[in-house]
Amino acid sequence: MADISQDEIVHIAKLAMLNLTESEIEGYTKDMKDILAYAEMINRLDTDNIDETIGATEQKNVFRKDEIVNFENRELLLQNAPSQDEGMFRIPKVIQ
Repeated sequence: MADISQDEIVHIAKLAMLNLTESEIEGYTKDMKDILAYAEMINRLDTDNIDETIGATEQKNVFRKDEIVNFENRELLLQNAPSQDEGMFRIPKVIQ
C-alpha cells in the first residue's frame, strides 16, 4: 500500500487552507492511501499488447448544419413560454 503520513495530509490541507479535525485527518489519510494504492495497481498493468484508443467505439459525432429556419407558427412556439409579452418570450431581468 502507498505510504502517506498524516503530516503530509496536514501539509496538503494547509496549502489548500483547510482546517481539518483529527478524525478528518485520519479519514483523508486512509482515503489518500487507497487512491495511491489504486494508482499503483493501474501503473502495474501490462498494456504492451493493447491498442491505443480514444474511445470505446469508432463512432464520431454527427452534427447537423447550423441553418436559419423561419418558424411560421409563432403561437405554437410561444405555448412553451412560461411568460410572454407582445409575441415574445418574457424572461426575468438578469442585469441590475
